[in-house]
Amino acid sequence: MNRANRGMNLTQQVADSLGNAIINGTYGEHNPVPSEAVLCQQLQVSRSAAREAVKSLAAKGLITSRARQGIKVLPESEWNLFDADVLRWMRDSNPSLELLREFTQLRVAIEPDAARLAAQHQDSEKIAEIAEALVRMKNAETGMDDPLESDIAFHLSVLNASGNRFFSQLGRIIDTTLRVSIRFTNMRTGVNAGNHDDHKKIYDAIVENQPEAAAKQAKKLMDSALATIVSALEERKK
Repeated sequence: MNRANRGMNLTQQVADSLGNAIINGTYGEHNPVPSEAVLCQQLQVSRSAAREAVKSLAAKGLITSRARQGIKVLPESEWNLFDADVLRWMRDSNPSLELLREFTQLRVAIEPDAARLAAQHQDSEKIAEIAEALVRMKNAETGMDDPLESDIAFHLSVLNASGNRFFSQLGRIIDTTLRVSIRFTNMRTGVNAGNHDDHKKIYDAIVENQPEAAAKQAKKLMDSALATIVSALEERKK
């Protein structure tokens, strides 16, 4: 366990270590999480730190802990996928194509509507942030900016421009999704940066107050990313 990790306190470090181990499959149905007493010995931490870490993971839906029954890893269907730590652990665990597909399906459901609302809402300050992200994407094509970060900035700025607080709150999920899926789709398509022109079509429709065109262009972009993942899944079945 890396105790210098990201400025976490001891309980958070224990939870981080165990959470990663659960998400990546080290612990599961056939390899249960050790008891709190054993965890204390393995990780060289106090009983209270181990207990609080277990409580934290239980609150995230990863485990249950009962007297005389030990610590049990719950099915993925029980995990709180909207939790920031769970998302981070999933991102860092080399997620499966199936998970990438589900992540991208979520984007297909959300981002076109966010673009539509951004075109309707016409928040000049937020639209300026989309424009700034678009400039960054253009710069990334010539190595003057980071391709991944500029791409993420564009999509998050569209969510923020929607004027819908719930969409804005989903930014953390979209951020995680993009960090996984963009790397995969860029590798799959042989490019290392997002397509500036395709993203500009979304921006132009938003600026021109064309909600349906903005949604259409966003969906086209999402569908393309989803098709890349589905194609990889189909190839794997052959």
